[in-house]
Amino acid sequence: MTTTAETAAGTRLHDPAVRGFASDNYSGVHPEILAALAAANGGHQVSYGEDEYTARLQEVLEDHFGPGIESFPVFNGTGANVLSLQSLLPRWGAVVCASTAHINMDENGAPERVGGIKLLHVPTPDGKLTPELIDREAWGWGDEHRAQPLAVSITQTTELGTCYTPEEVRAIADHAHSKGMKLHMDGARLANAAAHLQVPLRAFTRDAGVDILSFGGTKNGLLFGEVVVALNPEAAHGLVYLRKMNMQLASKMRFMSAQFIALLEGDLWLRSASHANAMAARLRAAVDTIDGVQPTQKTESNGVFAVLPAGVADRLRESFRFYDWNEAAREVRWMCSFDTTEEDIDAFAAAIRHELGADGRHPAS
Repeated sequence: MTTTAETAAGTRLHDPAVRGFASDNYSGVHPEILAALAAANGGHQVSYGEDEYTARLQEVLEDHFGPGIESFPVFNGTGANVLSLQSLLPRWGAVVCASTAHINMDENGAPERVGGIKLLHVPTPDGKLTPELIDREAWGWGDEHRAQPLAVSITQTTELGTCYTPEEVRAIADHAHSKGMKLHMDGARLANAAAHLQVPLRAFTRDAGVDILSFGGTKNGLLFGEVVVALNPEAAHGLVYLRKMNMQLASKMRFMSAQFIALLEGDLWLRSASHANAMAARLRAAVDTIDGVQPTQKTESNGVFAVLPAGVADRLRESFRFYDWNEAAREVRWMCSFDTTEEDIDAFAAAIRHELGADGRHPAS
């Protein structure tokens, strides 16, 4: 039996050989991030963001997005999204988003309950909004009976693994701004989008007209933490107060900031995202050759979406964990991470082939 003392001394409680495709949150912390955390440790630094690391992070973010931005490290993605949207809106404001948006489907009502924000969600075939889709809910200004649509939120990459081009983001930004609305981008997988598009981060964010950004780190190898980046500070109000009110102000902020410095000062962010994307592309290429697997979306980042025959997903999950995306349609989601290996992909593809009898053997009953 493992004792408390043995656990504290560093005994592992899990088998590091176990691999899965459920989420890029399942992976551990990138070794370079762990090294940065260790380097930031020791001695005293001023708390609540008045430290040397958070000041340096502002400079690093300016290198990516240009001068004049404001950055606010926070604990998690839900907090980043709620904080960002609150800063854009008055109490009577509403946000137009895709029905599949994380703020609509996966944040347990936090925008509504914590942020007090009405979400006006629109069905999309691929997770992406367009000016025409936005107009389905962008109406009713001046009507006291309707929450006022004053912001648009898009996700890059989307929850369906698809990616907005810079031109698509610009079209949305111009359309929203022409109607007096502001644009938020949920960038939980922002690095994966840049890797796919092969453009700088600012090309489809600040340069494309995004007002405020939730910049994700956890899904790209960080231990914890995201950053709210006000790309257009004139559009965002009260972030310094809202962060504390929303319980997103870290006392030992240097450890958040040190991680993002390590991620963004060099090319770690791009290396990790590019690798995760490449592993998803390898998986997609493999399942494209397997009869019975029906991909449902373009593979433009680190996720593959597909429909499987009845019962196959549950049998596969006995060895590889992953989630149903649409259980009624038998649609599943497979996610790759910075530490996914070619061997992981090949073993998983072989398991899919076996379950579908595509390897010449009988599938499990």
